[in-house]
Amino acid sequence: MPIDNQQQQSPLVFDASVLSHQTQIPKEFIWPDEERPQPNLPELPVPLLDLNGFLARDAASADEAAKLVGEACEKHGIFLVVNHGVDAKLLEDACKYMDHFFELPLAVKQMAQRKAGENCGYASSFTGRFSSKLPWKETLSFRFSGVESEANIVQEYFKGKMGEDFEYIGRIYQDYCKAMSGLSLAIMELLGMSLGVGRAYFRDFFEENDSIMRLNYYPPCQKPDQTLGTGPHCDPTSLTILHQDQVSGLQVFADNEWRSVSPVADAFVVNIGDTFLALSNGRYKSCLHRAVVNSQRTRKSLAFFLSPKKDRVVRPPKQLVSPSMPRIYPDFTWPTLLEFTQKHYRSDMNTLDAFSSWVPGHHCCSKIFNN
Repeated sequence: MPIDNQQQQSPLVFDASVLSHQTQIPKEFIWPDEERPQPNLPELPVPLLDLNGFLARDAASADEAAKLVGEACEKHGIFLVVNHGVDAKLLEDACKYMDHFFELPLAVKQMAQRKAGENCGYASSFTGRFSSKLPWKETLSFRFSGVESEANIVQEYFKGKMGEDFEYIGRIYQDYCKAMSGLSLAIMELLGMSLGVGRAYFRDFFEENDSIMRLNYYPPCQKPDQTLGTGPHCDPTSLTILHQDQVSGLQVFADNEWRSVSPVADAFVVNIGDTFLALSNGRYKSCLHRAVVNSQRTRKSLAFFLSPKKDRVVRPPKQLVSPSMPRIYPDFTWPTLLEFTQKHYRSDMNTLDAFSSWVPGHHCCSKIFNN
């Protein structure tokens, strides 16, 4: 859906300390009847992948894990991972310090205010970008780089935006992003095996990733049946590793209906995004999902969005392209797709198709099957 550029006469401010208690929510947050959440959705049986054997380099375990990943990605693009090797204390701290940030006064949080057209910073419901169907949430987003020369980019971001008192929190999220990057690369090995291009192909492609970390904070809403925490969309990035707390809210569209994905202790939710949909030449599905809110408890999630280095050309490996499997999407770089979603299009389930029509120099790739 194209971005609504209409300017509001008096800009709406999402102040959770006020809005969480209002029995009548502002009209900007009210979604159309056909898009509102339904109660008591059936649970989606998401495959649970134990990474213990794979990370220990056990060949049989790796083959079994790759098979499971392939089946999940062809079906609906989502699976869970346990025994992932991420330090429990680090995960605990990353969740704990979300409260430290989001419970600050609004004026303090706005020191890191996200600017129009940018993808990093503090955003209260994206009120600067959209004027209707606003999501009921606050977010803090920041860059992570897998390039050695930018090893402290997250820590420096927190210190630069919020001051020296936040340097310690920045170090925690720097370490968390580094752990997510490492886990992402391991999962990329499995994706490469499952697609028949070998363990190294996608790992090498994402080794020096330029990724986005986002802290999502969904405060209580007194009319949760009228709004959404996050509207239906596929992530434009390559791979998302999500940690959700024990408050339910994630929903996935599968088998032509919305289904719940309940939190599983110590598990990460992993889903495919549009960029990897293009890299797999359409073989693996980009997961369509949304988030709902409730009237009682704040819901928190940590989302690491793996993306390739800025100058990497996104195109499927030659093994996945042939006369019988022609190219579906054009070559592009991640910054071009990111610009499209930030300035021209509100991410939904059709982002990549819309982008393919928009991207400069796009030509049909069906004849270029040996690229």
